[in-house]
Parts: sequence; C-alpha cells; structure tokens
Amino acid sequence: MNFTDTATWMKTTMEWLKTIPVPDSFVSLEVLRNVLRFHEHRYYVLNEPLITDPEYDKLYKQLEKSEVEHADWITRDSPTQRVGKTLNEQFATVDHLVPMLSLENTYDAADLTDWDRKVREGSPIPQPEYCIEPKYDGASISVIYENDILVRSATRGDGVQGDDITNNSLRIRNLPLKAPFSKYGIQTIEIRGEVLMTKQAFTQFNEKLTQNGLTPLANPRNAAAGTLRMKDPGEVAKRKLEAFLYNVSYINQIPNEQIPNSNIETQNSKSEIPNSGRDIQHSAFSIPHSHVGMLQMLWDCGFRSPVHEMMVADSINKVVDRCKEYEEIRDNLPYEIDGMVIKVNDLALQDKLGMTTHHPRWAVAYKFKARQATTILRAIDFQVGRTGAVTPVAKLDPVSIGGVTVSSISVHNQEYIREKNLMIGDTVIIERAGDVIPQIVQSHTALRNGTETAITFPTQCPVCKSKLYKEAEEAVWRCINVECPAQVAERIIHFVSKDAMDIRSFGEQQVQKFYRQGLLKDIPGIYKLDFEAIGQLEGFGKKSIDNLRQAIDQSKSQPLHRVIYGLGIRHVGETTAKALAQRVSHLLDLKALTVDSLMQMEDIGPKVASSIYQFFQNEQNLEMIAELEKLGITLARSDQAAVSGGKLNEQTFLFTGTLSQLKRSDAEAMAEEAGGKILGGVSSKLNYLIVGEDAGSKLEKAKKIPTIRILTEQEFLNLLTYNKEE
Repeated sequence: MNFTDTATWMKTTMEWLKTIPVPDSFVSLEVLRNVLRFHEHRYYVLNEPLITDPEYDKLYKQLEKSEVEHADWITRDSPTQRVGKTLNEQFATVDHLVPMLSLENTYDAADLTDWDRKVREGSPIPQPEYCIEPKYDGASISVIYENDILVRSATRGDGVQGDDITNNSLRIRNLPLKAPFSKYGIQTIEIRGEVLMTKQAFTQFNEKLTQNGLTPLANPRNAAAGTLRMKDPGEVAKRKLEAFLYNVSYINQIPNEQIPNSNIETQNSKSEIPNSGRDIQHSAFSIPHSHVGMLQMLWDCGFRSPVHEMMVADSINKVVDRCKEYEEIRDNLPYEIDGMVIKVNDLALQDKLGMTTHHPRWAVAYKFKARQATTILRAIDFQVGRTGAVTPVAKLDPVSIGGVTVSSISVHNQEYIREKNLMIGDTVIIERAGDVIPQIVQSHTALRNGTETAITFPTQCPVCKSKLYKEAEEAVWRCINVECPAQVAERIIHFVSKDAMDIRSFGEQQVQKFYRQGLLKDIPGIYKLDFEAIGQLEGFGKKSIDNLRQAIDQSKSQPLHRVIYGLGIRHVGETTAKALAQRVSHLLDLKALTVDSLMQMEDIGPKVASSIYQFFQNEQNLEMIAELEKLGITLARSDQAAVSGGKLNEQTFLFTGTLSQLKRSDAEAMAEEAGGKILGGVSSKLNYLIVGEDAGSKLEKAKKIPTIRILTEQEFLNLLTYNKEE
C-alpha cells in the first residue's frame, strides 16, 4: 500500500475517531483496516506515530467488534489476523524464535472481570493466581543467550521478525553480556522485555540538547525507540538506556549426556504445546514452573526484572486494587509506565489457555487513563502576567486527557513556538505528563494542506497597547507599563496567595471581581476595602465578609520574608526572600544595598541582584511600601527571625526529588525551625542535600563536592530528632 499521502490518511483517521462508525459493508470495513495498517507502518517502521495508543486501540476494537459480527468479512491480512507487517530496511531482519505478540488492552475494571471469567472457564482450578506488574512505556526488545553469552538482540518488528540491534544493545548498561543460565541447565533462552530511558536520564539528555541549541526529544518512549535504531553505538551509550526483562519465550536445555560427570538419568523430551507462545525443551534440570519463578531466575542471573515490583493475587478484585494503586503512584516512579500487565502465574495453565493470532489469552494489559491526545490548534491568545511577561496560549479543539478536558495550553514564548514549528490549524499531539500542566509534544507538519497560518507575535501589549520589550538574554517579551491593568490584577493575586501573605478567603476570582468593580486598584487597596460596598455584591453575606476582614487583618503581622515574596520582585522566590529578610532589620533597608553587596548573599547572582536593586530604586515601589506600613503591615524583622538559635544553626539545606513523607515546603520549614538555611542550588556552601524519589541533576552535582552530606528523607528526619534530643 502507498502510505506517503499522510494528510489524506490522517483526515480519514480523524473522521473515524470523531464518530467511530459501525462499518455497514465490507468496503467500509476495509477502509478501517487500511487506516490501521497506515498507523502500524508509522509506529513500527518509521517510529513516528501520528495518533496516541488509546486512539489506535479505539479503532482496533471497532474492527474486532465488526469482524465478530460479520465473520464472512474477515480477511487473512486483517490487522486482527496478524501481528504487523513491514520492517525497517536500515537493519538486518532476523526471525524471533517464538512470535512476539501484542497484548489485549483493557481500560476499566469490567474488562478485567470479563478477562478473569474467560481464564477461569479454561482453568482446572476455580481461581488461578495472577501476577500484576508495571507495563513499561518503552521500546520492546527480544534477546537471545546461547551458552550464557548474549548473541542477539532484536526489536519487536512485525512480531514474527525484527530488526537486528545487537550492536546497539551492547551499550545498554544493565543488559548482561554474560548470564549464568547454564547453572539451570539452559543452553539457549529467548527473553522479552522493554528498553527505557528513565525520567532522570531523559531530563538530563534534553538539557544537553537545549544547551547545544538542539530541539529536545518528545518523550522517553520515543527517545528509547529512536536510540535503538541509531547507526552510531557510541551515541547510544550516551543516552543511558536501561533494559527491563519480563518474559521468557523460549528455552532449550543442555542435553544430560553433555553434562560432565552427570549420573542423572537422561529424560530429554521435547514438549511442544500448540499455540502456547512458548517452546521449552525439558531435561532433568529443574526450571521454574511459574511466571514469578521465571522472573526470579532472571533477577538472579543479573537482569532487571519486575519480580520485586510485582504482586501475586488470588482474586480479580485484588488485581483491580493493585492497578488503581499504581495509577496513583505512577508519577513517583523513576520511569514511565502506561498501565499494568496481568498474567496467569502458572506456566502450564498459560500453555493450556494458548493464544490467538494477535495476543495470548493468559495475559492482559490494563491501560491507565490517556495522557496524550490528538487535536487541532485553532488560535493563539496572548496573556499578560504580573511581571509584564506576554505568554502565548494555544486554543485547541477540546479533548479529554486523563479524565480532564483540555482546550488551552501555554506555549511559553516566541522561541518555543519556533522550536515546535507551530502554526494555527496544525494537528498536534498534547500530553499531560505527570497529570499536571499540559504541553504540546509535537506538531504533525506532514499533515499541513496550505490552510494553516503563521503565528505572529504582537509588538504591543494586548491589554494596554504599550510597546513590548525583550532583553537580549531572555526569550520573553514584556510590557513594562507598571499601570497595565493585567499586571496590576496579577500582582494583587500573587500578594494574597498562600505562599505570600496567605490571606484566606481571598482567591483569584475575588480579586478579579473586586478589580472589575473598581473596589480594588492596587496592593495597598487590599487594606482599604469598602466592605459595605462588597456586601452589595452577589455571593457576599455577612459571614463571608467577616472572614475576609479577619484574614486581611491577620495578614498584617506576617513575617518579613512573606512580605518580600508577596511584592513580586522579578527572580525573587521564597528562598531568596527568606535570605533577604535575614539580612535587614527593616524592609526599606534593602534600598541601601548595592548590586555588589546583594551578590555577596547566598544564591544571589547578577540577574537577581540587579532586579532587587532596580525594584528598590523605583519611587512608585517605595511609595507603595511606605503606604503598606502606614496601613499596619509589619515591615520590620521580628526578634524571633533576627536570632537563629536552633541546633542546626547556620547549616544549609537543599531538597531534590519527590519526598514521600513530607511536602517540600513543610520539610524546608522544619529545617529552618531548627536553625538551618535553605539554599536554591548546589554549591560548596551547601551542607545537606536531602534526596527524594527521581532525584535529578542536583544529586549528580552534589556527589562531586565531598563536603556535602547526602541524606534520604528519613535520615533528614532522624537528624532533626537527634538535634532536638541533644
């Protein structure tokens, strides 16, 4: 088939995805088959998928359903009757010893219950054991060992044949070149698994690409798959791939007569079970009879298998609970997973259940909620933030990702738009990595048909029409008009926020409403609100007004560092605000500090120092600060803040990675209560680095500085307890 007309294929695909029609004839069913064949080619051959896995699965399930209802319409080359088709011509093609099948996908508990019913119907015991393990989101690989030596590695390919990537696989750090299978009497073994790039390795590699002016990689899975097919093995080594092995597909054991000094009676007999998906020759040597046993064997032979992440369950309800548990913690794992795999534990029962032409009946994949989706970029809105930064926001055709409907995504700045090569009208893939702020992964430029338009960045502020400016070293265009209405409202929102003055009952919506009504014009106006006028607004009763009044009064005594942070000085975060508060006895003392004197403080470089200096040289800012003091806001450092008296007095701390027991802000507060100081980066001035899950480049940098003590979260808590007891 001709798959070069990408735009036409994608147009047809999107039409099918919008409606998922039931094919009413053999001709329409063949159209659906061809759409799936096109996407198989993009995924398996070009390694450039144009739709997400859930979108492909949606189409595939409709094909399956239609063929069940119309058995006479099934063709031998249907995607449901085979594993794949074409391979990459740049690599030698090799045969898998056993076909490398796909897994049947499920998306809810009802599907798992139905799969469990089918397994129990084919089982000699009422309730078989199930193994639940992570479904790694990487690139599939098949490796063969002969006489304990790695002799071949291959990609999944079409499931029957794959691309020979042996040379590249030798650069995978945790894939043994030699493994002691002979102690199990194994002569030849074929193992299946997944090659991944961890989140940390992916982030570090993208940082290097960005530093060198290159476009960062889209996601860890694409990075891993693309790396396996690189021509330069040296480049493969730089990307720090890891292999996770999770299934044994073929074993040929050493004949007993070849074993030196063997007095064991020969019992060799080849056992081939039709459609089992496994080919094992048995001998007097004992090999595991369970999936758990096989994974333990792989672990003992030096492989990274999921035996320690796996749970064995005796009911489908426990399987469902485990799947839901992992869906909640997936973002805390050091690698990407997109679901869980459930397998029958008993290998004999696996062989009895057999397989279809597409998937084994003894295993199923439970897929998590989609975190990627395909949609259309319809327009760009330009929004102004509290520092005057103009941020382009992409307006999209609404699409659901992970249960959340997404219709707007920040595209950051002009350079980001250029790097992603975005145009209005583009078909784009969006992602909610970590279930947080969505981002555009890529634009399908091959789908453009000439109706797309370029994104033109404004030269004037979209709100106040002032001229925009951009500093030479920055990517952001800014409105520098301090009276710009958009900036004023955003500055007030920041000032009342939880991490600043923490004025409860005063959220973003209230600020915007008061601002639109003319009841609030600037930060000092917070403390001059006309509560009688507010009482006339819909939704503001006596109790809500009393709560707001009380919260505003309580904020007047907030510590100095919160006031500094609340002022919204560019580049001044919470840590820097605390450092500034410790340096002065009154907020206006900062007016006397020069750029050079500011740079003598912890973690304050030229850019931050210049920003602080300019803020306190601005007469409008000084007038605002003076007015705040007249209104009763505490601008002097309290005696408690002036004296550090904890057991960890003057010791410096930095946190990296995801903490499991504490929020990072709480951990930092605990360190400060003990007399410690929080730094913003790794340097020789740092005493303690506390490391959580998925720690990044800060950990690697700290390892190179011998004076830094690296602690786990529990060791940090122990340190605090020890110092309290002294």
